[in-house]
Parts: sequence; structure tokens; C-alpha cells
Amino acid sequence: MSAPALLPFFEALLPEALDWLEDLVRIESHSRDREGVERLAADLARRLATFDVCTEVLAAPPAGSTLRGCLRGVEGVPPVLLLGHLDTVWPKGTIDARPFRIGGGRAFGPGAYDMKAGLVLVLLVCRALKEGKCRRRGEVRILFTGDEETGTAGGLPFLKESATGCRAVLCLEPPLPGGKAKTFRKGVGVFRIRVRGIAAHAGVEPERGASAILELCRQVVTLHGMNRPDSGISVSAGIIRGGTASNVVPAEGEAEVDVRIASIEQGIALEAGIRGLRPFDSRCSLEIVGGMNRPPLERTEAVVDLYRKARAAAMELGRTLGEGGTGGGSDGSFTAAMGIPTLDGLGVDGGGAHAEDEHVEISDLPWRAALLCRLLEALD
Repeated sequence: MSAPALLPFFEALLPEALDWLEDLVRIESHSRDREGVERLAADLARRLATFDVCTEVLAAPPAGSTLRGCLRGVEGVPPVLLLGHLDTVWPKGTIDARPFRIGGGRAFGPGAYDMKAGLVLVLLVCRALKEGKCRRRGEVRILFTGDEETGTAGGLPFLKESATGCRAVLCLEPPLPGGKAKTFRKGVGVFRIRVRGIAAHAGVEPERGASAILELCRQVVTLHGMNRPDSGISVSAGIIRGGTASNVVPAEGEAEVDVRIASIEQGIALEAGIRGLRPFDSRCSLEIVGGMNRPPLERTEAVVDLYRKARAAAMELGRTLGEGGTGGGSDGSFTAAMGIPTLDGLGVDGGGAHAEDEHVEISDLPWRAALLCRLLEALD
């Protein structure tokens, strides 16, 4: 089907696509709601099977499930992976307080933008493939992890397995404002700095104590000095805990530290620096746990080439597709670190990710589905 004909095809499916979106939003799937994630995986597996997609629902503890799918292709043609996630940040019961609704050309609901509308795009494309509206020779793989919002610990082995051998990975995370694709993401790390000091009475003999909180504050200042904004490095102590009572020199303290880096090399160097911290007060001891948990999606030439193909496909559909970067990570960061060309932010335009006004622009759904089809054809 020609590019101009794709849009009317998907526009005719828009009412059905919105019904699908409502169904998916109503199946609450918080990252730690194992039952909810499993229900969503089973529901999507059933829907994909109607489009001749072979599916597997894979147990991925400690979260719920990872859903893997495949449309077989001609042997020898490298596959393409469509990547998304099942989980949201919204706890069970949120749908009762903020039910799915449509208004002002937008569809609202917890998880609608991040990223159940992206899952709907995959369903639309699979329908187009089944009906011969989208041409392909190569295998199309599908993977939806169930714990992306919490680091993909359970889904990562399946992600790496599905991505191996792929020509490209197309990540259906929401785009940047204005619908831009994401050609760069920062890597993410989380560290916990635990300090053990010596308790003492704060009024009677404070000199006998070694304040874990004072030591922790000194460490936080040191950590802050590791920031390099011009190089894309940020280090932030976001949570601090410590002490037992105001009249006790605190014996324990802890800080949770968020780290963002622009390159793998930066991550290696920064992690070494954090693990190399030493106490200012020799009577205190430090315990440092955690580390880098998501690599950066670096803007390599291979990523840029994939973006150019997407931009050309958008032009065929009469649109302009911009590009940009973000400080947040995604599952696409893992595939990019494997050396596989990865283009992120191909989901539906909208706003309010992780916020109460989360929504998608309804008119963007057909165009995004058409773009995804044209990009699959360009990669075949």
C-alpha cells in the first residue's frame, strides 16, 4: 500500500484503536502489581494471536511477565524488533480515581501515554501486516517487558535474547514534545551511601560521638562536586535518612543518589569515583551499594542513519519528524548498548508522563501507525 493510502486505512480503524486503548488502560499494570502485569500480557497475547502473531508470555520475576511475539519472515533477512513495556507507574486503584476519558481531541488515563498507546500502535501495525497493507519480508519481533519503569531486572535477559541478530530496534516509548524521535538518552545509575558513626548523648558528652549525618553531608557535598553539566553528567542526592532522636549524636545515615551520564565511558569513571569515596571522620565507615543500571543510548552514526530513514518515511506521509534527546532511560538504551541501531520515541504524541493529566493526542494515532509501517518497509 502506498504511503498516502496508509493514513486512510488507519484513520478508519481509529474508533477501534481507541476502544483497544481504553481496554489496555483499564487493565492496571503497576510495575509491582504482578497480577496486573500478567493480565495485561495475557490480554495482548490474545489480541496479537488474532493477527497471526506467535506469542509467549514469559515469567520474569520479581515483576510479572514479559510478552514476546514473532511474525516469521524470509530466512536470511535480518529481523526488526518492536519494543515496548507493559508496566506503568500508577498503583492499583488509580483508574477508579481517574478513569479513561476522551475530551478535546485527547485520550486521558493512567498509563495511556507511557506507554499503552505505543502498544496499540503495535496492534495496528500487526493488523496492517495481516491484511497485506504493509509489506515485509523480514521477521518482525515484538517484546514488551513488565518492569521497565523499575529498571528491567526481570525482563532484561529476554530483551537481549530478542534483540540479538536484529537489524534495528524501534522503541514505542512516547516521543519528545512536538512528536520528535529520541536519538539520545542518558544512562542512569542509583547508588546508596550508608554511613555508620558512633552514638552519644548530644547534650552530656557529644564529643564521644561521631555523627553519621555530618559525615553524610560532607559526602553529599563531594558528590555534588562531581556534576559536569556541560558534559552531560549529573549527580543528585535525592533522599537522605538518618538519626534516631534530636538529643542523640546520630550513628547511622543514608543517602540515595541519582546519577545520569552521556556515555558509557563517563559511567565507568563516575562509578569508580563514587565507590572510591572515603570517610572524612576516621571514626565513621561507609558502605556504597548500587551502581549504573541503564546504559546511555548514544547518538551514533548507526542511530542517526535509522532516524534518517524514519524522517524520510515521515516525509512520504506529509509530515516532518524531528529528533532530540532526554535525560531519562528506556529499554532502548540496552539494545543501543548492544550495538544495535535503536530509534526511540516512536510512540504516540501527548503529554503528562507520570502525571495526573497524562494523555495522548488522538489524531496522532493513525499517522504514527502509518509511519511505523513505512519504516518497517524501508528496513526490509
